[in-house]
Amino acid sequence: MWRTRAAAACVICQSLANSSCGIKRKSPLQNLHLVCHSVHHPYYPSSKFQRPPLRISVQLFSSLNRLPLRRTKLLNVKYGYQFHRNFWLARLASRLLKVRYLILGSAVGGGYTAKKTYDQWKDMMPDLDEYKWIIPDFVWELDELIDFEKLIKALPDADDLAKLLPDFDKIGESFASLKGFLSPGAPGETAFRATDQGYDNDKQFKKGLLGELILLQQQIQQHEEEARRATGQYNMGSSQQKRKVSDKEKIDQLQEELLRTQLKYQRMLERLEKENKELRKLVLQRDDKGIHQRKLKKSLIDMYSEVLDILSDYDASYNTQDHLPRVVVVGDQSAGKTSVLEMIAQARIFPRGSGEMMTRSPVKVTLSEGPHHVALFKDSSREFDLTKEEDLAALRNEIEIRMRNSVKEGCTVSTETISLSVKGPGLQRMVLVDLPGVISTVTSGMAPDTKETIFSISKAYMQNPNAIILCIQDGSVDAERSIVTDLVSQMDPQGKRTIFVLTKVDLAEKNVASPNRIQQIIEGKLFPMKALGYFAVVTGKGNSSESIESIKEYEEEFFQNSKLLKTSMLKAHQVTTKNLSLAVSDCFWKMVRESVEQQADAFKATRFNLETEWKNNYPRLRELDRNELFEKAKNEILDEVISLTQVTPKHWEEILEKTLWERVSTHVIENIYLPAAQTTNSGTFNTTVDIKLKQWTDKQLPNKAVEVAWETLQEEFSRFMTEKKGKEHDDIFDKLKQAVKEETIKRHRWNERAEDSLRVIQHNALEDRSISDKQQWDAAIHFMEETLQSRLKDTESVIEDMVGPDWKKRWLHWVGRTKEQNIRNETKNELEKLIKCNEDHAAYLANDEVTTVRKNLEARGVTVDPCLIKDTWHQIYRRFFLKSALNHCNLCRRGFYYYQRHFVDSELECNDVVLFWRIQRMLAITANTLRQQLTNTEVRRLEKNVKEVLEDFAEDNEKKVMLLTGKRVQLAEDLKKVREIQEKLEAFIEALHQEK
Repeated sequence: MWRTRAAAACVICQSLANSSCGIKRKSPLQNLHLVCHSVHHPYYPSSKFQRPPLRISVQLFSSLNRLPLRRTKLLNVKYGYQFHRNFWLARLASRLLKVRYLILGSAVGGGYTAKKTYDQWKDMMPDLDEYKWIIPDFVWELDELIDFEKLIKALPDADDLAKLLPDFDKIGESFASLKGFLSPGAPGETAFRATDQGYDNDKQFKKGLLGELILLQQQIQQHEEEARRATGQYNMGSSQQKRKVSDKEKIDQLQEELLRTQLKYQRMLERLEKENKELRKLVLQRDDKGIHQRKLKKSLIDMYSEVLDILSDYDASYNTQDHLPRVVVVGDQSAGKTSVLEMIAQARIFPRGSGEMMTRSPVKVTLSEGPHHVALFKDSSREFDLTKEEDLAALRNEIEIRMRNSVKEGCTVSTETISLSVKGPGLQRMVLVDLPGVISTVTSGMAPDTKETIFSISKAYMQNPNAIILCIQDGSVDAERSIVTDLVSQMDPQGKRTIFVLTKVDLAEKNVASPNRIQQIIEGKLFPMKALGYFAVVTGKGNSSESIESIKEYEEEFFQNSKLLKTSMLKAHQVTTKNLSLAVSDCFWKMVRESVEQQADAFKATRFNLETEWKNNYPRLRELDRNELFEKAKNEILDEVISLTQVTPKHWEEILEKTLWERVSTHVIENIYLPAAQTTNSGTFNTTVDIKLKQWTDKQLPNKAVEVAWETLQEEFSRFMTEKKGKEHDDIFDKLKQAVKEETIKRHRWNERAEDSLRVIQHNALEDRSISDKQQWDAAIHFMEETLQSRLKDTESVIEDMVGPDWKKRWLHWVGRTKEQNIRNETKNELEKLIKCNEDHAAYLANDEVTTVRKNLEARGVTVDPCLIKDTWHQIYRRFFLKSALNHCNLCRRGFYYYQRHFVDSELECNDVVLFWRIQRMLAITANTLRQQLTNTEVRRLEKNVKEVLEDFAEDNEKKVMLLTGKRVQLAEDLKKVREIQEKLEAFIEALHQEK
């Protein structure tokens, strides 16, 4: 019987030994046999006391294999004396050692479940890699600032997770108590000593340490089963977890947190920018005081803007076109283009109007970062302080004036580009071009071709394959009314360089019945137009007096409270002009880096072609562009003006005297000499001469003299300007010199006081009758003879034209007379008979003499008019008088002796010689006076006028283009511009690489 019971006990001990998987070191089998021996032999002498029978049922559970262990029932033990080392202490130690495996298994299971949940949630998130360029860089750095692992672990219910974990404080206290309980004695002795503690009942065990561990084990088992079921249900797509949060809500929460973080960093950035601005101001103030002098380099965007300015003036020949990137802002009229541009520039810089067209020409705005918020035009040095309202108003007025001046008469819009630079702290570097708004109907007051002109301007800018199209759409009106979207779709059908901007979203949210329509627009599903990115912005409440700061605050406040953002219709990175500015700037510089080197290579090839063409056509000439040629021509013209001062006084006086006599000789002969010569005595002759000379001097002579002097100056100036300088003459300057000469002559005015002084001098010269010597007398006679012979020759020519050729010419040249000439010839012959009969005849025919001549001609069968007789008599008598005066002049060659005696006791009177001497002396004195005015005053004034004209022409590029023309000029001009563009592009590329 004892052996049977012992065998049963051995079986039990063997099962206990095999089931102790949680104990690091198995109990020795001999010790278990000792326990068995004590249990099955209660009357063993070593037993000191008896224990009541213990029956306990515990379900063992392991978190590693998740399968319940086999239930083991302890055999009943009768009361009696047993060994002092009992079996329950070993069992207790075994269970205590299993606790750490339970904790470890729970932690591993919970962590695995949380990681699997995170992976599934992560797979459901949309892939935003394609839109990474739109979102600012610091957003992608949020994972370094925010611990998303903690957020992911917190996604399951916190209470459920807490229930899955044991109370580590109680476990720690239990291990501390167990350590203190087991510390005395050897390990084997301690195990048997624990079995000596009495088991009163099941309730007492549960109240003690063992009971707490058993309850803890049951709770762990229960919660692990619940976690396993919950995990299985989650993997199957079930929604039965407690306090489960949907993926969409989680995404919304993350978006809200992302938006709050973005706004937070934007405020931090603005605060840092303000601090940086103040520091830069202090540095610049120190620089102004001379404490620290330094030369600031040109910014990268300024270098790029200079290249674009040169390209705008470059004639796109030789198949080299301007394909450099710029941001082209297009949109319907009043869609908010200008407002978006002002928000990007952070200043209200453009003129505003209520519904009317304000942008009448393209405006190129170069944005760059700088210490001060200023604006300046390309062709002006004035800086407008954008922090002052009066400067802003002046800038808007200047832009409006430039727009209106650029518009030609009869047009509404202009293709001329206005170039403006805006610098300020925090501005994104880029080049934007604001175009006139696209219209659908031409209204009254507009030119008929306004719509087509706007379309052509927009297409010209958008057809650049590297231009970024910023398409502005008004969100407050129906999308179907938009015109610009179709135009943009035609120019960029794939949407590879288009950014769509929806403005006035605040009005759209109020007015649109279906908010999903806004979502369709932003997602690119409503329009057929494709785009790189879609943005929604708010540009104020519609009040033109709003400041940029108030608009930004209103925009942030609107999007924080907007249902469109809260309901995930709009994404956080698709709103605010700040994000738009960052995205456009990134896209702009990306396009610049991709295309600028290719454009530089194209201009390098063009430069080689132009240089080769120049060497073949003009091998010995320098490559002078239009400005250099103008400077060369300017120096030549100034040298020629200086040459006027080197003309000798004798040359001036000879030209002036000769020209003045040619101008006044007819008046002197016809109105002074001939009437005076008809008098009967010398006294009357001199009186008549004095009266007529005085009248002539007071009214006509000074003015005629000044006119002659001015014409002489013009002729000499023209002679110097048009005179060819041999081989050095360059006919390319002829048009320019002619234009300078004409403009100078038009501007020059003779000194008005010159006539008054000249009148006095001429009057005194004509009153003088004293001929001092015989040489002057002979000079006067010679002057008189030349004058009379010239007049006689002219008279003979007139008579010949009247009567026709004489018999010699008729026979030699086979020419005849006309009927009128025959009548005049008969009349001439009759009048010559009359004057031969009376050589002292008066200058005019009497009426009875006219009648006699007419009757004599009629008797010969010639019918003549009395007027014809008088006209013919005038020429016949004039010839007779001039011949008589020449004969008298020859007689007066010896009359100087009689002149000295005042013609006393002499039949010879030479008062006509004295008249001509007075005229000759007046001419000499007048010429000398005019020469002095020319050399001392008028030539210098003319030189000053020439310089003014050249300066005006130098500032007028259109005038230079018109006056300096030809293939040579155009080739040199193209070569210069291509070189300049290539050099600036290479400098820009080098600076761009250094910035990387």
